[in-house]
Amino acid sequence: MSDGPKTLREAIVYFANIDNCLDYLVPKRWPNGVACPICGSRSVLFMASRRIWQCRERHPRRQFSVKVGTIFEDSPLGLEKWLPAVWLLTSCKNGISSCELARGLGITQKSAWFMLHRLRLALQDGSGGKLGGELEVDETFVGGKARNMHVAQRKRRITGTGGKDKTLVMGSVERGGKVRATVVSNRNKEVLQAEVKKQVEAGAGLYSDELLSYEPMAMLRPPLLVACPSCAVVWPCTVAALRLLPLEMPDLHLTPVEYTFDPSTTPMRHK
Repeated sequence: MSDGPKTLREAIVYFANIDNCLDYLVPKRWPNGVACPICGSRSVLFMASRRIWQCRERHPRRQFSVKVGTIFEDSPLGLEKWLPAVWLLTSCKNGISSCELARGLGITQKSAWFMLHRLRLALQDGSGGKLGGELEVDETFVGGKARNMHVAQRKRRITGTGGKDKTLVMGSVERGGKVRATVVSNRNKEVLQAEVKKQVEAGAGLYSDELLSYEPMAMLRPPLLVACPSCAVVWPCTVAALRLLPLEMPDLHLTPVEYTFDPSTTPMRHK
């Protein structure tokens, strides 16, 4: 929302007026003028009392609103609820939960959960393809801390230490670009390298930690450069591999991918 409200207070005040919601959404929905979603005709009449349009052509469902054909369609919630939810979701770096959204908008948690599912689906990148350029990969275990669980739940779910009974998630982050997360079975090189080859295009600059599972990937043709941020070493540590690096090597760090897993991560940079 680059041309909309800049602060939460401005968003609440601005979108509280349904006419402001229409003024904001209509030019984005129909940049070349309002058109009928059924026949595409631009010969339409605006009915101000109901804030809908009616197509002058003869066909079924001549009347339509700005919500028709969008993620807002068939929802009893008005735009004065939907647009602040869009603003909150796109403005909060750490995301927003359905409970928090429900408290902020004064709706039920079920309605907020429904809204977030539609909004997140609309925000997905459907272009597909592989990641390229400079990117970072890392893994993490997801499953909660044992000390935060109830005793009964802990006995049922925790049967070992470390990553046992947790889900292993591998994340790939383009610097300044897309983020992808995938559930993997283990951290063996066969599994991780297969996932990297699936998600990353050949010749990309790949940054990771000291995990040896990524080491042989520098020998691919064209190579995937694997840089260790803690010691500034490229696998394998040979002169031939170092020559593959660009002359102006950026700072080695894993900030984006680690921040994706844990927003409280302290930025780490090594020159």
